[in-house]
Amino acid sequence: MTEPGAMAPDFTLPRDGGEEVTLSALRPKAVVLYFYPRDDTPGCTKEAIGFTEAAAEFEAAGAVVLGVSKDTVAKHEKFRDKHDLGVALLSDAEGTVCEDYGTWVEKNMYGRKSMGIERATFLIAGDGTISRIWRKVKVAGHVEDVLEAVRAL
Repeated sequence: MTEPGAMAPDFTLPRDGGEEVTLSALRPKAVVLYFYPRDDTPGCTKEAIGFTEAAAEFEAAGAVVLGVSKDTVAKHEKFRDKHDLGVALLSDAEGTVCEDYGTWVEKNMYGRKSMGIERATFLIAGDGTISRIWRKVKVAGHVEDVLEAVRAL
């Protein structure tokens, strides 16, 4: 499991638009890495729109925002276009990054257990260490909390 103070597991993933993103190549910028269950669901849409609306503030504070789910790049592009999103959406189709960050978990919905992505956010400092972790994120107020933490780095 990842924890504050540890080095963030490095990765290279495809993103919407056809490019690849390598976490370590973003240094010395801070990175807000948020994991979300699925494109175009109510909570995930609100979260992505919230990060998009605050994108300029994150950039001014020296941070890059990256969203990660197991959806395909094509699905990410439809989601991005439908909601005019301005944050990079990375496709972890194999789930290896979700596993590395401990966000692929057993969920219990209405008594039915299944595996899925836990909504979680990791703030990674410019040196590649994990500065802060939010698990079981509630969307309301989350973007503001993360922005405050980025500014405090």
